[in-house]
Amino acid sequence: MGKSFLAVLISGVLFQAAYAADSQPLRIGWVYALANAPALIAEKEGFYKQEGLNVELKSFGDGPVISQALAAHELDAAYIGATPVFQWFSRGLKGQIIAKVNSGQAALIVPAKSGISTLADLKGKRIAGVKKGSGMDVLLRGVVLQPAGLIADKDVQVLSMPPGNMPAALQQGVVDAAFTWEPFISEALLRGDAKVLLDVNKVQPGYPWYVLMALPETLKDRPDDAVKLIRAHQKAVDFINQHPAEADRIMAEAFKLQSIKTADGKILAPEALVEEARKRIQWSVSLTQKDGAFFEQLMKDSQSVGYMQKAPGLNEFVDTQWLKKAGIPQ
Repeated sequence: MGKSFLAVLISGVLFQAAYAADSQPLRIGWVYALANAPALIAEKEGFYKQEGLNVELKSFGDGPVISQALAAHELDAAYIGATPVFQWFSRGLKGQIIAKVNSGQAALIVPAKSGISTLADLKGKRIAGVKKGSGMDVLLRGVVLQPAGLIADKDVQVLSMPPGNMPAALQQGVVDAAFTWEPFISEALLRGDAKVLLDVNKVQPGYPWYVLMALPETLKDRPDDAVKLIRAHQKAVDFINQHPAEADRIMAEAFKLQSIKTADGKILAPEALVEEARKRIQWSVSLTQKDGAFFEQLMKDSQSVGYMQKAPGLNEFVDTQWLKKAGIPQ
């Protein structure tokens, strides 16, 4: 005997509800930085669609702002620095790092004609930095300044400002140095406006920076989408590494980079900015023990500068099982 009308109706309603849930886009936030280009590449090259994933991308200025959006459950996952992940984890937002995005990106720059040649020369000077408490701020205070015997806001003054404002602040003498990321570093270098005082890669070779994280409810309710996200991310990273010229063109276009006029009057194409930035950025997906050790160092630095009371255990917010589910070796 066939199903009753009521049974058919109920099954149809349940199917529609399940379909509606599955068709909801995965809302992904990303910090507006060249290092997070895999998020854009995956969309531009159709890698999300190849994995059967419907996504909604939204850019943010820095980690603290994107963390607020995650806390408000306006996002499901994010390309974000590891620092805001564990800082907010300690406050109750139990986000999980499920893949790496890149290593490197930051540098301390000074005006090209500046007499500052060592970190010690910064004593009594002003440094442009991003929002207090952000990952870049922790990196500046803990990894750059402290080893040089400089205490932020005591030996040097750190002025918070958007990275896009830093080049003008340097040129106008508002600050003596700027701690920033790509593509802002390369823009200043290629124009001849600045020189690198310290590339963080020199003191922390291959340090991990941006990561791919997801909220616990995303991993619980949409585990298949989390795996698809990692696979699309892997495809984007492979594309960047295996097709550099094409990837540079896409990144230059996506970030609306402009041609650069050098100090000697030469005009460089926007792609030259990305090529220069590759000297400080490397892209990869797997999470290593070395990455974990650096996250632990950042947690100690966050505590030492008063940004975090109690540090969570590394395995509480880093979950490599998702990489294994995506078929990515560790």
